[in-house]
Amino acid sequence: MAASELLYSSAVSRLRRPFLSDRYFFITVRLLKERAKLVDADFHLLALAFNRARVMHPFYLTAWVFLPDHWHAICAPVYPLTISLVMKSVKTSSMILMNRRRAQSGELWQARFFDRALRTVREYNEKVEYIHLNPVKAGLVERSQDWRWSSVNEYSGV
Repeated sequence: MAASELLYSSAVSRLRRPFLSDRYFFITVRLLKERAKLVDADFHLLALAFNRARVMHPFYLTAWVFLPDHWHAICAPVYPLTISLVMKSVKTSSMILMNRRRAQSGELWQARFFDRALRTVREYNEKVEYIHLNPVKAGLVERSQDWRWSSVNEYSGV
């Protein structure tokens, strides 16, 4: 199963709705330094956590990448939800799932997440490109399309 199939189909929709300034957020969430790096099984659980969180706190997910020590996403909470509530839901759900798999307890993610409201289509497109090139810049793959845990192939049609 392709990684993008793990996040149900509307999860990686391209920007098909009108762009609303300040409703789309570029998100970065980092793993705590003392935690073991994420592996494929964790990425699978993170995708599941996104889907679970979206049931409770609906949001659009238009681009994403999961890396061994952090992840990025572009999200737009469905009004009246806030990005803080959405991220709390994703982080909590993923922590529970991954701690269970690892037979651990306690926090998994750094307490704060980093968000940036995207104000223009240009800024949005720049962040999508940044997200998709991140595995290459991190030295994980030579081509972004080769990183399984990204929405890049939804954009490139692969």
